[in-house]
Amino acid sequence: MVRVTVPSFAKLNLDLRVLHKRPDGYHELRTIFQTISLRDTLSIEFDFAKQSQIEICSSLNIPDNLIVRSAKLLLDYLKIKAWVRFSLSKRIPMGAGLGGGSSNAAAVLIALPPLTGKRIRPAELVRLAESLGSDVPFFLYGGTALGCGRGSELYPLPDQPSRPALVVSTGIHVSTADAYRALGRDVTNALTSQAESPILREFQTITWAINGSGLDQFPLKNDFESAVFRNHPEILAAVRKLRRLGAKPAGMTGSGSAVFGLFQTAEETRAAAAKWPAGRAFPVRFVSRRQYASLWRRALGRAAAVSCFAR
Repeated sequence: MVRVTVPSFAKLNLDLRVLHKRPDGYHELRTIFQTISLRDTLSIEFDFAKQSQIEICSSLNIPDNLIVRSAKLLLDYLKIKAWVRFSLSKRIPMGAGLGGGSSNAAAVLIALPPLTGKRIRPAELVRLAESLGSDVPFFLYGGTALGCGRGSELYPLPDQPSRPALVVSTGIHVSTADAYRALGRDVTNALTSQAESPILREFQTITWAINGSGLDQFPLKNDFESAVFRNHPEILAAVRKLRRLGAKPAGMTGSGSAVFGLFQTAEETRAAAAKWPAGRAFPVRFVSRRQYASLWRRALGRAAAVSCFAR
């Protein structure tokens, strides 16, 4: 039997544009992903067995658990029978647009192969991740990345400095399906439409210019905000409060309901966090791709030699 404890980081959508609805039912997206230091912790016990058995220990009742689905998918792909037990310590708020479930799924895909002593080609690992959810492939890499298509087509962007930020969980349930419907995007086979051209030009300007400069210099947007703020004014109020406290920029991540603001210093971030009820505000920092890989190698120990983060 082998045991390992690994991190499962949250993400922000620094910018998120929703284009047309595609014939396959998904929306065409453009987004800038960023991993942050807020994380769950996943402990894994693994042993080969005659029949596969997957157990999960968590204080949360999570329907359609992505951890279990990810483990089953991977064991089937590797043609391995094993007993696997997961213990999840949850810190990332659920259903908040922070990618907690997707990150948990990616953590399983990263950690299990080296525990079995087997390698998976990166392209195959990405394919498995994409089958579990649009955000899952991003968590195989971390850092700052451009997401296209459903969000699963990824390209590296220059990593941001270790910026301090404050993530606030509003505790409000936002239906992602309702948020998409409220946008009223039409179905089209075209790559882009005339109406989408200004959106894309603005987004392209940001992705070409984003580097170590202050993010407050860019017109960062989240297309879901107009619809979500209209139906949930409390989320808009949280963004406005962050701005009053000095955050720049401040906005919503994903389709909500968590919001975030960037600050100049960790001290300013902690001072702003004190203005929210206990357990609602999380001071965090950006995590680069190099840091992400380093933290994973440290967690996997000797098993990292056959992981996707092998040097």
